[in-house]
Amino acid sequence: MTSFKNTHLKNIAFIGNSLPRRCGIATFTIDLQQAISKSPAGVETAIVAMTDHGHAYDYPASVWLQIPDENPQDYVRAAEALNAARFDVVCLQHEFGIFGGEAGSHVLALLSRLEMPIVTTLHTVLGQPSPAQRRVLTEIIDTSAKIVVMAEKGRALLREVYGVPNDKIEVIAHGIPDIAFFEPDLAKTKLGFESRSVILTFGLLSPNKGIEIMIDAMPLILKSRPDAVYVVLGATHPNLVRDEGEAYRESLIARALDLGIENHVVFLDQFVDQATLLDFISMCDVYATPYLNEAQMTSGTLAYSFGLGKAVVSTPYWHARELLADGRGMLVPFSDAETIGSEIATLLTDNARRNAMRVRAYASSRSMTWQRTAERYLSLFGDATTQRRSHTNALASSGYASVREPPASPEPQLAYFLSMCDDTGLFQHAVHSVPDRSHGYCVDDNARALLLAVALNTPGEKLLPEPLTTRFASFVQHAWNPDEKHFRNFMSFDRRWLEDRGSEDSHGRTLWALGECARSDINPSRRLWAAGLFAEALPTAEGFMSPRAWAFTLLGLDGYCAIRGEDLFARRMRLLFADRLIDLLDRVETEDWVWFEEGLSYDNARLPQALILTGLASQTPAYVAAGLKALRWLITLQTAPLGHFRAVGTDGFLDRRMPPKRFDQQPVEAAATISACLAAWRADHDSEWKSDAARAFAWFLGSNDLSLPLVDLDTGSCRDGLHRTRVNENRGGESVVSYLLGLVEVRKLARISGHPITSVPLHALSA
Repeated sequence: MTSFKNTHLKNIAFIGNSLPRRCGIATFTIDLQQAISKSPAGVETAIVAMTDHGHAYDYPASVWLQIPDENPQDYVRAAEALNAARFDVVCLQHEFGIFGGEAGSHVLALLSRLEMPIVTTLHTVLGQPSPAQRRVLTEIIDTSAKIVVMAEKGRALLREVYGVPNDKIEVIAHGIPDIAFFEPDLAKTKLGFESRSVILTFGLLSPNKGIEIMIDAMPLILKSRPDAVYVVLGATHPNLVRDEGEAYRESLIARALDLGIENHVVFLDQFVDQATLLDFISMCDVYATPYLNEAQMTSGTLAYSFGLGKAVVSTPYWHARELLADGRGMLVPFSDAETIGSEIATLLTDNARRNAMRVRAYASSRSMTWQRTAERYLSLFGDATTQRRSHTNALASSGYASVREPPASPEPQLAYFLSMCDDTGLFQHAVHSVPDRSHGYCVDDNARALLLAVALNTPGEKLLPEPLTTRFASFVQHAWNPDEKHFRNFMSFDRRWLEDRGSEDSHGRTLWALGECARSDINPSRRLWAAGLFAEALPTAEGFMSPRAWAFTLLGLDGYCAIRGEDLFARRMRLLFADRLIDLLDRVETEDWVWFEEGLSYDNARLPQALILTGLASQTPAYVAAGLKALRWLITLQTAPLGHFRAVGTDGFLDRRMPPKRFDQQPVEAAATISACLAAWRADHDSEWKSDAARAFAWFLGSNDLSLPLVDLDTGSCRDGLHRTRVNENRGGESVVSYLLGLVEVRKLARISGHPITSVPLHALSA
């Protein structure tokens, strides 16, 4: 009996499609779930099935829950159910097209709320993803403890394109049934193909499979083997049927008729069960996968045929190139009917060569059986859960608390933030902890509040009340002055605007909030609103002169362009503002002053953050490099001799000709630094960024020049700043939102990196 480690596993949930839904992911999910449930490890398993819009399925008992793919709230409810059931591990089967939202983004609402480790199997890894696909896949990767791919090419793409650390990636081959090595004659007789040389292709029918190339190759094959027959087994892909009916299948039938080989091409429009499928594979002499392009990371049909010891002739897509190397199969060029025909004819007439290929394939596939695949997955699941426990135990035994792990980690407490809001929006200032009505409101702080609402939607945090998020959006909408094409900023308590247009920076910050809202708000209607208002307000920013306004606008464009990539004006503005920042850096930078301006003021880290994110999104390495360089310099400047974070003081700010100002230090600087470090970590995965973010967050908790905490962990209030001898006891809107944004970001960085980002003494957390 196989010995399993990590036997602490009790129950595992698989998220993916499930039979009887007709697709390869459904078959894989069922096969993997059954293999693990039958293993000696004795774990309970369940499937969470994705149900496509407009369909209903008679799911088997193994399906514990189903999620209609179009409604984001159903993903949230599924996360709550999984957490309540206390599954040890969730295993996600990811393929673009099975989850709702742009590029399947709805699944993020589920993953970000799960309390157990996630192991994700990527059935596709795109080498050239769209911005939306990159964003979604990056979030999935970041949220997962481990990533499984089925070919080494997948590992290479994850490292090169997405920057995934090698130790987070596991290559586990597609599982196969454990079937004895059979000669095809018995199965041929059973299926009515006795005395024929059988070539088989099976799977859901769609144009990318290259069936027409194989049909074109048949006349050449028939010259050598007149008894040859090409069997095409599989129903037409449901999406193709929905969009085009059976036009593709009918075109293939017509092609065979035109070539006069209709008696040698058999179309079986069936979605067969596994037993029937294995009979068909057993009876073929050659299995063909004539796919039309290389970007095929996984092919279950290839794996099954290979595992049954079949002579396989295939085009060199990624999976086939690895599986069929070293004589285990035959690779032919894409769309080359002559070569594929010649190679198949040779195999059908050279029994010794064909049988030698079969033996090599069968022998090398024994490590791919579902039993072995289950063992590897179980080991990976165990490692994921053990890793999480070991972090918690190590921290507990050392007397330190992670800024990520409960109970020492501050949970976002919203009581004070809610007390600072009324039916208009977020108050600008407070006297101690009492909202100060005399100063009214500003779009700056309400835009920040909208950013917080969106941030709480994605990283596994508790959502803000929906009416409150709507209130912030309404404030932003009302701030828009269509006559001036600017956002107003300041509003009195009696709801009178005190100006016709606000500052460039407030306009840019509002664009930032709108861009993030357009990309990630949970409410589809509000996402559309935000995108529309962003597009209307963006042209005004073109004439701005403030570098921070450029940076804030770039942060907004990062969100907006992810969902409106076809907006050429927005894409042009993104490059324009990034180039302006690069130009400033080139003109101002010296050996000891690596910055965009002659001095430093507020929200400084937003400038390099904007360049880094823009470079990642636009695939412009020069932007990323410049942003990382400037941020490293800024981090050094903001690190006190004793090692703690020291925000740039607002007492005249910092002029390069003068010594740095130590006070007054404000929460907005720490929050900006945390966000920038998160962007930097995404860019190069240097663990030092996690330490830098932790130091900036620890500033809130008392690791600062005065060793005094600025936050009240019970209520979530945050003092307005650090003076020379005391903290500022006033607790305004900007401060509380800055703290909460910083907290959400630092928790996100800890979660997506897979490890606690640092340790903070317990006394600092309880101060």
